[in-house]
Amino acid sequence: MKKYLFMLLMIPVVGMGQTKTILTSSRLFAKNEKITEFEKALASHAQKYHTGDVSWRVWSIESGPDYGGYMVTEGPSTWETLDGRGDISTAHKMDWEKSVAPLTEGRGQSGYYEFKVDLSTVQLTDYADKVAINHVTAKPGKIAQVQDLITKLKKVWEAGKESVAVYAVTYSGEPGFIVVSRLRDGLKELSSDYRKPLSVRYDEVHGTGSFDAWLKDYADAVQCRWTELLIYKSELSSK
Repeated sequence: MKKYLFMLLMIPVVGMGQTKTILTSSRLFAKNEKITEFEKALASHAQKYHTGDVSWRVWSIESGPDYGGYMVTEGPSTWETLDGRGDISTAHKMDWEKSVAPLTEGRGQSGYYEFKVDLSTVQLTDYADKVAINHVTAKPGKIAQVQDLITKLKKVWEAGKESVAVYAVTYSGEPGFIVVSRLRDGLKELSSDYRKPLSVRYDEVHGTGSFDAWLKDYADAVQCRWTELLIYKSELSSK
């Protein structure tokens, strides 16, 4: 599994012709007694072998079921590029297998995510250092309804000047969306007095009573939802 994870992360971004909307994202978990060594090895690998189009952005997972782990994102890329993997140097491969992989534990996680510009209020690469991620899984046959729910929320985000990037889960488990709130003003954006409650803001945009109707549609279409906070770690990422 570690070798497969490594191969997925090494895909070069050199494709032309298609819009770059595909992100690869992997989650790694350091051995408890090897965290400092792991971070040093990961940073060294990223900064030596992942520059330019294959740069890595590394995040610490601060809450949720993956707390204590690390998320590594690479891209954006295209399906055309992903279809034609380039060769990886022996030194590159051996650095991962000997320096980083032995310091990890568990199977890890990896997947593809497609940026949805029509559902987002920011451009894909308009990043922030702190994010709140909502993982939304659709009930069977309800993915179109979930997309419609997000479309309605976009108008509320725009009214509140919220920076939100939306990705569709693509061939990577149960169908759904990843809704990433980019906290440009930091964690204080999560405070209950930073913005009006969502229900109030939704009704202001869509009309009185509309949020209650949205919740009913939400309950009918969404199988589950979970959230987490992540912080960008520049010192572990590509330079």
